Amino acid sequence: MEWLLDATQWVGLITLIVLEIVLGIDNLIFIAILADKLPPAERDRATFIGLSFALLLRLLMLFGIAWLVQLKEPLLSVGAFDFSGRDLILMVGGLFLLFKGTMELHERLEGAQQGPTRSRVYASFWVIVTQIVVLDAVFSIDSVITAVGMVDHVLIMITAMIAATVVMILAAKPLTRFINEHPTVVVLCLGFLLMIGFALLAESFGIKLPKDYLYAAIGFSVVVEFLNQVARRNGIKLEARRPMRERTAETVLKLLGKRLPDEVPEDVPVDSTQLPGLTFGVEERNMVSGVLTLAERSVHSVMTPRTEVSWINLDEDPSLLRDQITRTPHSFFPVCRGSLDEVVGIGRAKDMVADLITEGVIKRDHLREPIVVHDTIGIIRLMDTLKRSRGQLVLVSDEFGTIQGLVTPIDVFEAIAGEFPDEDELPDIVADGAGRWRVDGAADLHHLEQVLETEGLVDDDEDYTTLAGYLLSRFGQLPSPGDACEFKGQPHGVFRFSVKQIDGRRIAQVLIEKISEDSTALAGEQS
Repeated sequence: MEWLLDATQWVGLITLIVLEIVLGIDNLIFIAILADKLPPAERDRATFIGLSFALLLRLLMLFGIAWLVQLKEPLLSVGAFDFSGRDLILMVGGLFLLFKGTMELHERLEGAQQGPTRSRVYASFWVIVTQIVVLDAVFSIDSVITAVGMVDHVLIMITAMIAATVVMILAAKPLTRFINEHPTVVVLCLGFLLMIGFALLAESFGIKLPKDYLYAAIGFSVVVEFLNQVARRNGIKLEARRPMRERTAETVLKLLGKRLPDEVPEDVPVDSTQLPGLTFGVEERNMVSGVLTLAERSVHSVMTPRTEVSWINLDEDPSLLRDQITRTPHSFFPVCRGSLDEVVGIGRAKDMVADLITEGVIKRDHLREPIVVHDTIGIIRLMDTLKRSRGQLVLVSDEFGTIQGLVTPIDVFEAIAGEFPDEDELPDIVADGAGRWRVDGAADLHHLEQVLETEGLVDDDEDYTTLAGYLLSRFGQLPSPGDACEFKGQPHGVFRFSVKQIDGRRIAQVLIEKISEDSTALAGEQS
C-alpha cells in the first residue's frame, strides 16, 4: 500500500478516473436512450442494474488482462484482412450501434414514437438491461486497455473504474431527463452513436480513426446544439412577453387554417375584402377577440346600466303604463313600485297589456319572480343563470341591494358580435368620416378597442368599463364640453378624445379622431 504515499500514483488515479468518465460518455448517451423505452418508474433501476453488471464485467476483464492481451492475435483471415478476437468484438459492437442507432433515428424522423391518441407500449425490463450490459461490454474493452496502459497497480485500476461507474449512475438520471425534454438532442446523440459505430467497425478492419478527431466533431456539434437550445429558450421567453390574448388569437387562427398577416407573401395584398381566405376580416377578428376575452369581462361591461333601464311603475296611471309598454320595443320589463329598487316581478309585455285592457291593472299573479345576481358575478356563471331564466332578463344589484342594471341574452351576444340596437336606440359608436367617430359616453371599452383597432383602453385593475369612466379617470373630474385628451394606442396609433356633450353629470358624447399612425409621435399620454 506504499503507493498511497506516492503523489505520482494519485495523479495517475485522478487522470484515469477522468479518462474513464470521458470514455463512458458516449456509452451513457445510448443508455439514456435505451432506458427511455421503459416505464418511468423502472428507468432508474434498469440503469443501475445494467451499469452494475457492466462494472462487474469490466472488473472480470481487468483480472483477465492476460486473456485480453491475447485477443490481439489473429483468429480469422478474410482476404487481405486478419481479424483478432478484439477486432471481432469491435465489429459486432459497431454493427450493433449502427443498426440500433439507425432504427431509433428512423422511428423519430418518421414520427413512429408513441402518439397522444394511444397508450405507449414499453419494452421488457430485462431486455433493456441486457442491451445495456452488452453495449457497455463493447465499450469496456477500450476502458480496460486504457487503464492497463496508464497505471501499474490493479487496485488503482479498480478504484478508477468504480468511481467512473458511480459518476455514470449519478449522471444517468439528469441526462435521461434532459434528453427526454429536448427531442433535437436525441437526434444529435443518435448521430454520435452512428459515428461511434462506424469508428468501431473501421477499427475492426485495422483502420484506426484518431479519437481526437472523433471527439472534436462531437464537441463541435454539442456547442452548436447548445447555442440552438439557448436561442430556443430565448425565443420562448420573448414569446411569453407577448400578451396572452394575442398569442391565443394567433393559435385560434392557425387551428382554423387561416394564415397570419406576417405569413402572407409580400406581393399579395392583405385587404381582407379582396382576399377573404388569407386571414380574418375585421368583423371575424372582433368576434374571435370577443369570445377569447368574454370570461375576463365584468358584468358591468355587458349589462344595460340603471339609467337606461325601461321599467314599469305600478303606482302610475294604467293608461300611461299601456302607452309606455306599447312604445317600448321590449318583451320583458322589471315591474316595480315607486322605485327600480322595489322590484315586484318581471312582466311580459303582451300579458301586461292584456291585463290593462281587461282588468285595468297589472295582476301580480301574472308576473314572474325576478332573478337577481350580484354585480361581482363572473360572465360564465351569468350565462348559466341566463340559460335557466328561459329568455327573461336578469337584474344586477350591488352589495346594498341597489339595482345597478339588467342583463339579457342579447347583451352577452353583443359582447361577442357587436351592437344590435333596438328600435328606440342609436348605436353607441358611429363613424363620422375617415379616422373620426362619434361615441356615446356609455360605449363599452372592449367594443371601442375593436372599432379603433387598438389596445390599452381596457384596464382590468380599474373599475370603469365605459368610455365615460375612462375619461373621468383621465381628467380626474367631470370635464366640460371642449375638453380633450390624447391616447397612445397599442401597438400603434394616437387618438384625440374630445368631449362634445355633457348630460347632467354624465359624459353624453365624445368625438374621437385618429391623429397619427405612429405611436412614437407621442412621448406619453397628455391631458
